Amino acid sequence: MEYTNPETYLEGAILYIDKPLTWTSFDVVNKIRKSLKYHLGIQKIKVGHAGTLDPLATGLVIICTGKATKQIMQYQDMDKEYTAQVRLGATTPSFDLETEVDKSYPWEHITQEQIEKALSDFTGEQEQMPPIYSAKSVDGKRAYVMARKGKRVELKPQKIHISRLELLSVKLPDLSLQVECSKGTYIRSLARDLGEKLDSGAHLTGLRRTRIGPYELDRTISIENFENNLKLL
Repeated sequence: MEYTNPETYLEGAILYIDKPLTWTSFDVVNKIRKSLKYHLGIQKIKVGHAGTLDPLATGLVIICTGKATKQIMQYQDMDKEYTAQVRLGATTPSFDLETEVDKSYPWEHITQEQIEKALSDFTGEQEQMPPIYSAKSVDGKRAYVMARKGKRVELKPQKIHISRLELLSVKLPDLSLQVECSKGTYIRSLARDLGEKLDSGAHLTGLRRTRIGPYELDRTISIENFENNLKLL
């Protein structure tokens, strides 16, 4: 479907955006809102995203405009798929590269067979502790805001479901995973937990969301191409 006039966005458009590295999901929302206002002359329009993606992650973010924002919850509830890069032997407070390594662990004892066996223990329904560097709300404030200020953050375990967890490649201490999971699953926490399971430590070094429900990465458009298309209208 080609969006060729302002009314289309006001009535409701669903956009599949490939989020750039270091952008927040809100950055994507704000950029699209500003682009619609500037290039199409829309004075006021609702724009929202259907599921937060961490700044250090890339991949599919579903953006809803106008009346389609009423559908956001529908997309948020869908299962997700990711490819993840994990490094064994070290942890960080954020469970990814946002923060510096705080502790190192031996990893030389770990074999591919041990990794595959450990991964099998993480499939199915389970409780997972979210990272303190997350968008979880604590007393009306985002957990990551408090964590960055050095304040104590107390979170509760969340019920999640991992339907598939596949080891794509191993070059120790680095490995690559493909994960299919329910909403609310933190792949950073999965990396942390995997490290502990292997009597080591681990953190996430890369993450890409490749699917939300039936919507796959191959239908996405970059922010730059979206804006360039608007310029042609």
